[in-house]
Amino acid sequence: MRSRFAPDRQLSVRMAVVLVLIGLVYVAFVAALVALLKSVVVVVLVVAALLAAQYWFSDKIALFAMHARAVTPEEEPALHGAVDRLCALADMPKPVVAVSGTDLPNAFATGRNADHAVLCVTRGLLRRLDAGELEGVLAHELSHVAHKDVAVITIASFIGVLAGLLVRFAFYSELFGGRRQDQNTAALLALVMAVSAVAYLLGFLLTRALSRYRELAADRSAALLTGRPSELASALVKVSGDIARIPTEDLRTARSFNAFFFTPALREDSPLAAVLSTHPSLQRRLDALGRISTELGLHS
Repeated sequence: MRSRFAPDRQLSVRMAVVLVLIGLVYVAFVAALVALLKSVVVVVLVVAALLAAQYWFSDKIALFAMHARAVTPEEEPALHGAVDRLCALADMPKPVVAVSGTDLPNAFATGRNADHAVLCVTRGLLRRLDAGELEGVLAHELSHVAHKDVAVITIASFIGVLAGLLVRFAFYSELFGGRRQDQNTAALLALVMAVSAVAYLLGFLLTRALSRYRELAADRSAALLTGRPSELASALVKVSGDIARIPTEDLRTARSFNAFFFTPALREDSPLAAVLSTHPSLQRRLDALGRISTELGLHS
């Protein structure tokens, strides 16, 4: 599927490199688990099943986790109208349109390809943005779908999900196994935790390396498609400012979806923001949009 979103060769190259590297991490991770657990069939079947579920049902999993549901044009005529216009302008299939009831102002796109994509916005976002700003955000999310980086980031983030599950399993097995476990079992669980932690770290670094660039690429593509980078910049300022006022508990709940969000559920003044954030800083994104405005001759 080719759309009218501006192509980005750097993004394509980065996605290809990340897929190759993450594939190597998968192979090494599975090989290590097979060597430790002495069961090729069980390890391969479990990993393959979880990866398939993450890939094929990522849209349903995300909607369930965000307490979101698909909405009809009759329920949300303005939202559907904006998506219809942008999809026609971009010459791409219309995704399923969903709304989450949370007040956290944000949006995300998910799904394995353009024909099986979901675009979700929150009530908090709809309440805060005007029509032009909302279109800028929607164009940004549709760009992720058109460039296929949603599918890539889903695959890349899976290694972290799997490693996290294994670490928890090993931890609770050792915690509640108590004296019933012999030293060999405890050593095996410790090794599984160590291998999982290394895989998680590698997946984390690879996901962050791709995620930050893809956000800049989506900003640029959205600004060029709509011809109004200032609207997207205004939406960024509003959403980032309001996220800073969202209770920490609510931010923590949504943080697992940061790689997919329009803006991260993480305050920029946090000491960990530079390391943990899946997105470039607000100032960097605004500066990039300012340069696009200059390219388009929208200001001197």
